[in-house]
Formats: sequence, structure tokens, C-alpha cells
Amino acid sequence: MSVFIGVAAVLLVLAGLFLAFLKADAESIARSLRLAGPALLAIVGVGLIALGRAGLGGMLLSGAAGWYTLGRARAPVSKSPGQRSTVRTAALEMELDHDTGALEGMVLAGTYEQKMLSALSLRQLFEVYRELSSDSESRQLLETYLDSRFPIWRDDLKPNGRDRHGVPPGSGPMTKEEAYKVLGLETGATTADIRKAHRRLMQRLHPDLGGTSFLAARINEAKDVLLSDHG
Repeated sequence: MSVFIGVAAVLLVLAGLFLAFLKADAESIARSLRLAGPALLAIVGVGLIALGRAGLGGMLLSGAAGWYTLGRARAPVSKSPGQRSTVRTAALEMELDHDTGALEGMVLAGTYEQKMLSALSLRQLFEVYRELSSDSESRQLLETYLDSRFPIWRDDLKPNGRDRHGVPPGSGPMTKEEAYKVLGLETGATTADIRKAHRRLMQRLHPDLGGTSFLAARINEAKDVLLSDHG
């Protein structure tokens, strides 16, 4: 009778696992497989102990515990939400995703005020660009976005390139609040956090690595502003 109950229990567990397998997505299946093996081995071990085979049953239970521990150690660690850096000028606000390097921005003034850059066509972005003719800082920030989304946009704008401004930003010293946003840090970050964020961003945006000189300059400025109090 005990053997029958043990076999029935194992069959019920297997049936339940099969039904769960049919309904689960890939990630859930992988997680279930890491648990199913140890669980089944443990059930068999308990059944053997109930049948008086304590030695073999104990070995199976120990094996199940080791299998489960190994599966947890090898399980992929979920990543925490990526950090974002924010750069703001008079007419634009841009966000950079640290993990992917993706840029997204919003127009703060002009014809397309409150519009996301990703929602604008290249023609509309050119209109924004021309509206920023007297705002060199905002223009350079928009150039950074255009470089990432339309690498050859300058050829379409004006073949001779004379419409492009190369004037460095001149809106005054960066505040500490702005610096924290540029590096994607919380207020009060440590020196180590500041240097780590700076290094990670420069690896993505340094001009020598295909990035842009405008954002690289802002990142360096943010680091200098924040480290001035950590000297």
C-alpha cells in the first residue's frame, strides 16, 4: 500500500509539472526545470525512507539539496534598472540610458514644444535645428541626437555643412544639481560612485570611441564639479 501511495504521488507531481510546462514562458520553464529535478529526487528520497530504506533515501535527499544549491548558483542574476543621465539646455532635455547608450529627448521650446524627438521625422528635426540657430548649446545637443539616429544627417541638411555650428557651450558654470543628473547619480554620491559613473559614460560617449565631443565635455565638466568638494 505504501509503495502504491508513493508511486501515485510521483505521478501526480509529474502530471502537475507537465501542465505547468505547457503554460509557462521560456524563462518560467527554465526556472521550473531547475526546481523540478531536485524536487522529484527529494520525493523519491522521502518515499524510500518511508519504505524503510533510510540510507538510500537520505543519500537522495542530500543529492537533491546539492542539486538545488547548484541550480541557484548558476541561475542568471536579474539586472537592476539601468541608470539614466539627463542633460538640459534652454530648448532641449536629453536622457541617456547607461546600459544601452540610447538617447531620447524632448523639445522644451519652439514649434514642437513638448514633443519627443523620437516622434519627429528627420524633416521636423531639421526645422527644430534651424529654430535653434541662436542657441549653440541646444543645437549641439540636438546634433548629438541626430548623430545617433541619422548618422549622415548633415549631408541631407546642407551639403557644404556651413549650417552647422561648432561653438562650445556658453551658458555658464554647471551647478551641482545638473552635474548629478548628467552622471545619473543621486545627491551625495561618493567619490568612487562619481568616478565609476564618469568612466562608464566616457566608455560609451568618448569621441575617440565614436561618441560626441559635446556630451563628453558635459560629462567631464560634471565630474569636475562634483569632485571639487571631494578633494
